[in-house]
Amino acid sequence: MNTAMNYLTVLVVFLLLAAPSLYGMAHDRRVDRRLRSARAAEELRARYDRVA
Repeated sequence: MNTAMNYLTVLVVFLLLAAPSLYGMAHDRRVDRRLRSARAAEELRARYDRVA
């Protein structure tokens, strides 16, 4: 029982230390996705402007 509690404690501490980093990575991916979408829309708009 003591060993299981030790493993659980280590897991909780690891998650507390890793959570901000994982949250930041997820936020960066969302921002990258939005930038990629905006860039694609701008390129599409530029193509139509050249044709018109």
